[in-house]
Formats: sequence, structure tokens, C-alpha cells
Amino acid sequence: MRLKLFAFLVLSVLLSSASALSAPRADLWDRWLAHDPTSTVTVDHHAWDSFLTTYLVRGKDGVNRLRYAAVSDTDRQALEGYVTRLTETPVSTLTRAEQRALWINLYNALTVQVILDHYPVKSIRNIDISPGFFSDGPWGKKLIQIEGEQVSLNDIEHRILRPIWKDARIHYAVNCASIGCPNLQAQAFTSANADDLLTQAAQEYVNHSRGVRIQNGALVVSSIYRWFAADFGADDRAIISHLTRYAQPGLRSQLERQRRISDHDYDWSLNDAR
Repeated sequence: MRLKLFAFLVLSVLLSSASALSAPRADLWDRWLAHDPTSTVTVDHHAWDSFLTTYLVRGKDGVNRLRYAAVSDTDRQALEGYVTRLTETPVSTLTRAEQRALWINLYNALTVQVILDHYPVKSIRNIDISPGFFSDGPWGKKLIQIEGEQVSLNDIEHRILRPIWKDARIHYAVNCASIGCPNLQAQAFTSANADDLLTQAAQEYVNHSRGVRIQNGALVVSSIYRWFAADFGADDRAIISHLTRYAQPGLRSQLERQRRISDHDYDWSLNDAR
């Protein structure tokens, strides 16, 4: 019995270490490359805007949180209806700009829906509904169906958004309901505001201590920059160059003197505004 327990603990540590050092690669699902550059269809995201206006709280510490416990039954149904409408949208017939906004909002709305379905919970990583004996979190579970395809959160982020748009700012847009994550933005992404909102999200995160900080002269960054290093430039100098692009003057001058990243961390606590 003790041997089995010891083996289980060792395996748990190894799995935890592996997840901290790696993350899904951008692996294009080419079925979603289809789009229509001539389309004039505009997807309605007002329901998501309304939900965010009602339940998102901008913390004085710079972290946006959600009042999960306060969400009414009526607003849960409205959120479910919004997700359903997005899944019924013929995504392949939209322009690239409309698709990007749809996928980002769908990812964030689905994540909130998963949290609400399992609330109260201390961390999204405790919602082990993904397939596999050692599943961690909800990201691998097929949660929705779009155009006849079963789609998971991992699919949206790593097989659609990252490989199609090849824009590191995507990491600042998709929110994993954690304190360490870039903020869930206070408004829905649209084809009209997405570029400005992506840049704003990048600036917010880079200039917050959970994204980047100089500690005893050493550069400490969010684990996002390690997990997805390839998206930010692969090596330390390239990542620092990316950070410098969005840093405010004070932080920028400090980053310009840095040559390497000394450490990284991440807070998986739920972004709960209780």
C-alpha cells in the first residue's frame, strides 16, 4: 500500500512538473481555414457585453474578477443562449475579422460557463472533465459542436486561434479564469475593436506584476512566456523584446538592461470576486 502511494505521489509530481514546463503546441486544424472575405455578416455579441457589464469587477490591484456567485438563473440562461447562437453561426462563411472575434468570445464565454457549472471551485484546474485518467482541467473536453465538429477549449486556442492568426496577442485575449491569467476584458471582442483591444490587453498584462516584474534586479515573468515561448520569439532576448514593445517607460528602461529571464510563476487561483 505504501509503495503504491509513493508511486502515485511521484507520478503526480512528474505530471505537475511536465504541465509547468510544456503546453499544447499550435497545431492547425485546417478545416477552419475556410472564410469569406466578401461576407457582410456581423455577429452580435451584445449578450456577452451585457454579462460582462453586470458581473465583471475591475480590481484596484489591476486584476479583473467575476462575481460568479451572483450570476442569476436568468443570466445563466442568457449566457447559454449566447453560446448556442455562436455555435449555430456558420463560421466558415464569415470574414477573418469576424471569425477571430467569435472564437475569442466563445472561448471566454465557454470558460465562464464551465466555472458556473462547477461552482464553487478554487481553481479551474480542479475541474477535471477532460478525457484521460490524469486529466487536468476542462480544456480537453469537447464542449460544443460547430458545423458538425466537436470542439474543445484546447481546439479553439491551440488549433484555431494561435495557428491561423499567428498573433502572440491572442494569449492576452483568451482567459482561463485564473488570477495569473491576462484579464478577461470588460467588453466583447468585435471585428471593429479587436486590434485595439488586443493591444490594450497586452499592455495591461505586461505592465502588471503578474505578467512582468524586476525582482532584486532579476527578470521574473508569467509562466505564459515559458509555456508558449515560441509564440513570443522562442529565446529570452526575443521575449524581452516583445515585452519591451508593450511596456510603459519605467518598465521599458529596466527591460532594456535585461539579457535573460531568471524565473517564472503563475497563480491558478480562481478569478472570483466574492
